Amino acid sequence: MDLVRDFAGRLQRDDLDPRRARHRILVEGALKDEIIRVDQAGEYGATRIYAGQLAIMGGRHPKAGAIARMAAQEEIHRERFDALIAERGVRPTLLQPIWGVAGFALGAATALIGPEAAMACTAAIETEIDRHYGEQLDRLGDSDPELSDVIAEFRAEEVEHRETAIANGAEQAPAFPLLSGAIRLGCRIAIGLSRHI
Repeated sequence: MDLVRDFAGRLQRDDLDPRRARHRILVEGALKDEIIRVDQAGEYGATRIYAGQLAIMGGRHPKAGAIARMAAQEEIHRERFDALIAERGVRPTLLQPIWGVAGFALGAATALIGPEAAMACTAAIETEIDRHYGEQLDRLGDSDPELSDVIAEFRAEEVEHRETAIANGAEQAPAFPLLSGAIRLGCRIAIGLSRHI
């Protein structure tokens, strides 16, 4: 009975027109597919960035422990979005091979510049991901509580990563504003491309 009452409470005038109701369902489904596709690609890219950083820095570097902990969380995030892709039949981005190479290269390049640049990379990306996840939560509203909960949980962890990066010297990286701005722009471009391709 509660299910019927809940459904009836959600009915809008447009829902009485079957064509409009069908269109709304299709649009909501496409939005959720897009969110899962983009977020899985982003989490995969994050694991590759950290892999590139650790390949250059090695496990004995003083910052390696913090990077390895963040990498482990990103791996959990990626696994959860991999599961959502499989469970919901979402097509992953066709750009995943590119994001794998680009992520590793970005991680390696920032680590070569220095540990502060590696942390600046994390701070820049997590700034964009915080904004991106916030926008997704706004767009989802209460239409998919399971997906919203996943995004909210991961968003909080991404903010922790940004704070960890700043505490580990991100803002002391050479040309931090330029480096951060370029990485944030690249992140926004990757998000935009992964939505549709």
